[in-house]
Amino acid sequence: MNLHTTDFDREPTREEAANALALLRHWAGGVTPEEVATLDPMVSRLLPGREVSNYPALARAYPDAFVVDEDYKASMPDLQNGPASLIRGARQQIQHVGISNFRLPIRFHTRDNGDLTLETSVTGTVSLDAETKGINMSRIMRTFYRRAEETFSFEVIEAALDDYKADLESFDARIQMAFSFPMKVQSLRSGLEGYQYYNIALEVVDRDGIRKKIIHLDYVYSSTCPCSLELSEHARQVRGQLATPHSQRSVARISVELDHDATCLWFEDLIELYRRAVPTETQVMVKREDEQAFAELNAANPIFVEDAARSFCEQLLAEPRIGDFRVVASHQESLHSHDAVSVLTEGDTFDAESLDPKLFDTLIHRG
Repeated sequence: MNLHTTDFDREPTREEAANALALLRHWAGGVTPEEVATLDPMVSRLLPGREVSNYPALARAYPDAFVVDEDYKASMPDLQNGPASLIRGARQQIQHVGISNFRLPIRFHTRDNGDLTLETSVTGTVSLDAETKGINMSRIMRTFYRRAEETFSFEVIEAALDDYKADLESFDARIQMAFSFPMKVQSLRSGLEGYQYYNIALEVVDRDGIRKKIIHLDYVYSSTCPCSLELSEHARQVRGQLATPHSQRSVARISVELDHDATCLWFEDLIELYRRAVPTETQVMVKREDEQAFAELNAANPIFVEDAARSFCEQLLAEPRIGDFRVVASHQESLHSHDAVSVLTEGDTFDAESLDPKLFDTLIHRG
């Protein structure tokens, strides 16, 4: 078959195409795979039995010397920023999409001991418009690294939130930073000191142009059952029978929204507020005199889970720097094989008709 370049502009017939394919296959079958690849790597797939061939052979050594330039970056696919036609499922707004448990060391101000650098778990999310495929999540991480050397405060968190809202062109956003905060506490009578650790999370929520600053803090305490205490005393007095009331390790997760006009509310301020409400905080350093003192302290402050929620509430209501709040308390009973729980909210921020089914499971304190 003779091919003339002057005929390439016309539409070839199917017979001509078949003849050309046969000629190409005949040629490719008599030369090396490298020669085929030099002409066009796709030719190898036209050969019988090589329809899924991957010729030319792909390089298997890591290319240390390869440099990515701007042209190469521009050529790379970016599915997350693709057109709305790539959306799978319903074209519906997503309220939160982003990253969770991105960890890095962050420096925080403290009231009593200067600055502390703590390993911090960051959750950063933005809202996603119904007509947008997705977000480049690494931008959230890059935003935090740009500010990682700063001593963090709510103002710095808000600045980071503004940065990634602008980077990702989103209208709502949220940042939450969780860490374990150490604070020195004294034993009750022996004069020893030790570090108590508090699980704290700082959160900034920007929704519909309204911004809220929230602190979540887990407070761990001992709760002696008032009913059990009275029954034990009854057995002692009436029958001369030794009896002990049941008490248990208990956890309150208290979330507070800072008042918009509030001055600084230190972590230490919150912890001391919770101690005023429920003074039977679990101990760090304990000698015999401290253990006896703790038993006396519990006997002086017996408390049902309802009492705990209302005691925390009383102190929170009296603090002008705090707006809305929520108290979630769990008394992990030593009498029963189940827990006693309560939830108390003030204001609209934390009001919810439905609870996470695993909420109370997360209040197990493991030290």
